[in-house]
Amino acid sequence: MEEMFSRGWHELIARDHGPLFFRFICQPLVAMVFATRAGWRDAREQRPAFFWRVVGDPTQRRTLLRQLWKDVGKLFLVAIVLDVVYQIIVLHWIYPVQTLIVATMLAIVPYLVFRGLTNRFVTLLHPDKPSDS
Repeated sequence: MEEMFSRGWHELIARDHGPLFFRFICQPLVAMVFATRAGWRDAREQRPAFFWRVVGDPTQRRTLLRQLWKDVGKLFLVAIVLDVVYQIIVLHWIYPVQTLIVATMLAIVPYLVFRGLTNRFVTLLHPDKPSDS
């Protein structure tokens, strides 16, 4: 079991070079663009940070997760496909858990972080701006 975790960790870390490395730059950048747009919208509508709304408001969780999927779902799927291609080329096998970890780190995590940061930054720059709604 320990060898399996060690191998898996090594394979995850080894993705920082080799074929398809450019996705580690492009996919988080695309996620940040989507997050910036959504963060501006959140700030304009005077909503709290997206992540805390998902965690703290169970009544809105389903709607918010659908919005998350709408914003970065295609990017997440592209991250999955590219990681599977990488695994076939380099590892000659497909490891689904590693694929989900990589896709989450390339699409979902940057989106959540930058959506919250953008919301906070815009709110600090324009604290008294009334809501457009």
